[in-house]
Parts: sequence; C-alpha cells; structure tokens
Amino acid sequence: MSSETKDPEASLQRLESAPSRPAEQPVHSVFTKYQKRYIVFCASCAGFISFLPGQVYFPALNSLAHDLKVSNKLINLTVTCYLIFQGLSPMFLGDFADRFGRRPAYAVCFLLYMAASIGLALQSNYAVLFVLRCLQSAGIGPAMALSVGVISDIATAAERGSYMGMMTGGTVLGPSVGPIIGGLLTQYLGWRAIFWFLTIFGGTFVIQMLLFSPETARKIVGDGSISPQRWNQTVLSWYQTTKGKTQYTSQTSPARSKLGFPNPSKTLAVMFQKEAGIVIFSNAIFSLSYYVACACIPAAYQKLYGLNSLQVGLCYLPLGFGAMVACIGTGKMLDSNYRRLAKRLNLPVSNAHTRNFTGFPIEKARLLPVFPLMAVGGLAVIAFGWVLDFRVHLAVPTVMLFLLGATTTAANSIFSTLLVDLNPGAASAAAASRHFVRCLLGAGATAALEPMVSSMGYGWCFTLVALVTLAPVPFLWIAIRLGPRWRAQRPS
Repeated sequence: MSSETKDPEASLQRLESAPSRPAEQPVHSVFTKYQKRYIVFCASCAGFISFLPGQVYFPALNSLAHDLKVSNKLINLTVTCYLIFQGLSPMFLGDFADRFGRRPAYAVCFLLYMAASIGLALQSNYAVLFVLRCLQSAGIGPAMALSVGVISDIATAAERGSYMGMMTGGTVLGPSVGPIIGGLLTQYLGWRAIFWFLTIFGGTFVIQMLLFSPETARKIVGDGSISPQRWNQTVLSWYQTTKGKTQYTSQTSPARSKLGFPNPSKTLAVMFQKEAGIVIFSNAIFSLSYYVACACIPAAYQKLYGLNSLQVGLCYLPLGFGAMVACIGTGKMLDSNYRRLAKRLNLPVSNAHTRNFTGFPIEKARLLPVFPLMAVGGLAVIAFGWVLDFRVHLAVPTVMLFLLGATTTAANSIFSTLLVDLNPGAASAAAASRHFVRCLLGAGATAALEPMVSSMGYGWCFTLVALVTLAPVPFLWIAIRLGPRWRAQRPS
C-alpha cells in the first residue's frame, strides 16, 4: 500500500496547499470580432448623422436669411435652439435605451428626425423653420448617446478606449464633411436640397440598422446570448429563430422593464455624482471654444476673406482632419494608460476592477492626458481670435482650427470614456447627461458670440473664451485625488 494511502491527512494537506486554478472570467460579450466591428460601424454612422444636421446647416445661414427675409441674428437663433433641443432630448431617450433597448430608441429618433427634415425641405416661413429645426434636433440629438451606450455594451474597460476611438473616428466626419456637403448643395441646388439629402441619408441608415444590426443592451440580451423580443430581432435572427436554428445560447431572459414614458431622472442623477459631475461640466466648458469657432466661421470668413458658401464649407475641413488625427491615437493611448496602471498596481487587466472600480484609480488612468490637451487647445483658440482680428492670411486660422479640432476631440473621447467607466450600467443615460450640459452651454455661447464680437472684437472675444475653457483644470485634479474615495462612498 502506498504512503499516500497510509497517511490520508498528509494527502489532504497537500491538496489544500496546492495552487488553485484561477476562476474562469465570465465573457463580457459573445459577439464575434466581425460582429463587433459591424456594430461599432453602425454606432459610428449614427454618431456621424447626429452631428451632420447641425454642421451641414452652417453654409446655408446667409442664403436662408436672404430667402426668408430675416436678419442673421434671427437665423443664428435657430442654431441656438437646435443646440438646446439637442441637449434636452437625450435626457429622455438615454434611460429609455438602457431599459428597453438600443434599436427601439434608434427607431424613435430617426422617425422623428426624418419627418422634421421633410417638413424643413418644404417650408417657406421662418416660424416653421424654427419649430421644425427644434423637432429635427430633438429627433437626432440622442443618437450619439445611444452609440456610446452600444460601445459600453460590447467593450470591457480595458478595451473601451480603443472602441470609443473607433466609434468617434466616424462620428467626427460629421463636423468636417457636413459643411462641405452643405456648401455644395446650397451653392448648386439651393438650401432645400440639404434637408432632402438628410432625409434620404437618414432613412437609408435606419433601414439597414433595423434589418441587420443586433440588439446589444445588456438589460435585454445580457452578454448577447439571450434572445430579445421577436419584434426587436434582426432579419437574420428572426429567420433563424423561426427555423429553430437560433444563434442564442441562453433561454433565460433578464427582468425587462414595462414600456412607459421615458424618465429623465436617471440622467439627471448622473450629473449629481461628484466625480461624474466634474467630468460632465469640464467637458462642456472645454467644448465651448469649438461651438464658438464653428458659429463664427460663416460670417467672419465671408466678411474678412470674401468667401462663398462652398468655400466657407471647405474651411471646416481642418476641424475634421484634426479630429480624425486625435481619434487614431486617443483610444490606444487610453487603453495603454489603463493597462500600465493596472500592471503597476499588480492587478490583472482582465479583473483590475469591479463594477465601480473599487481599488483602481480609473480617474487617474483616464484624465492625466487631458491637461496638455486643454493647454494646447486654449492657446489655439486665443491665436485663432487674434489672427482674425489682424486679418492674417487664411492659412494661419486654418492651422489653429486643426489644433482646435484635434484637442477638443481627444478631450471629448477621454471624458466620454471615463463617464461610461463610472456608470457602466447606465451608459446612455450618462452620455445623455454629458450631451445635455454641453449643448446648453454651447447654445449660450453661440447666442453670446455676435454681441461679444461686436463689443470686444475677435481677439479679446476668443481670449475670454479660452480662459473660460481652462477653468475646470483644478476641479479635474480634485477628481483624480478624491474620485476613488467618492466612488467608495456611493451606494452600491
């Protein structure tokens, strides 16, 4: 008889002291790499379309004022109100998407958006233009928040920066190519063609999205293995379910909310979290320079450089090029910072955090790169104002716009990623709260632009804007220092 048989107590001690195998980590998402790429592509397209109606409108401002026989001040008011409704509508649809699914929320958004776009193409009255622009904004406004929610559904914190960068990369095409499209259509077909284009493009996207892009909301499909409601399935999923060849591996559905009126309270609640509130308001304040520059370009460039609608549209390209450059590097930088900090703390990247990142300084991992971005962006805004004041060659403000586009987009990506990290179960609601504050402050800054330029000139106007955008810096340092403590005190 062996010694192990003779001494069972020794065998038991050896078994207990043997290193245990690490518990297998649950899969965050069952979607394949190619499915994820398609989902990110659709989210990126939705984000692109959400920015398009605002940007495609700028080159048509002068033509609209002439045809509708109103002042530029009244036409600029439609820009202000567009931003207000763009911020308000995600407050309702953000929580709706988290509870009932991304696809139904997208459908509601695009139906309202397309109906308003058709009305805008047919109207010939300023009051109707004003009302329908508000409705159009309310329809398409939540699309970006929904796209952020989709990324949260399929990506872990360790890879979220890269996925957010990919999604933002397509989104930033809206501000860059939108004015060019608007300039071309206004110059050769008239401003009505802009709204017909928006209707057709939006309709094409929403049809393919409803047919082929799967539901990702984790309260509906979990990690993607749970079947959504029949009416919320793609054509392929519906066909496979009908034929008994379902792609879903789980028959257990999570508790689903009953359909009801969207509730903005959850979106508002995010704003009152200490660390999330600092991120939201810092993002909104830093974005003011971008809104002011975009609103300034049509009138300033026509007055100072004598440009037509198409040429004005082309002048928005530097903003887009800068934004695309930022998207290429920001996502990988965020993931690299996350992995480096996790390694320094001796935490495996796969489980370096819990649901609220207990024991992991996620604020530090995300926010440190934002400070040089804010400094460069502030200097670019100041320089942009003064080169306009002195009527320097157009090439110089073009470079400043490139820097502004790059720094603003990179900072937005950082703030957006951190906000999702802080609210993983309510990503769309969190993105909606960020969108709400940013659009409201942007609307106020846009409305104040013309009086400020008239009284202060371009140089001092943009100097003041730059100083305001740097105001959140000390609060961000506070968030880095105290954020982990605040999260630990938050109810689970």
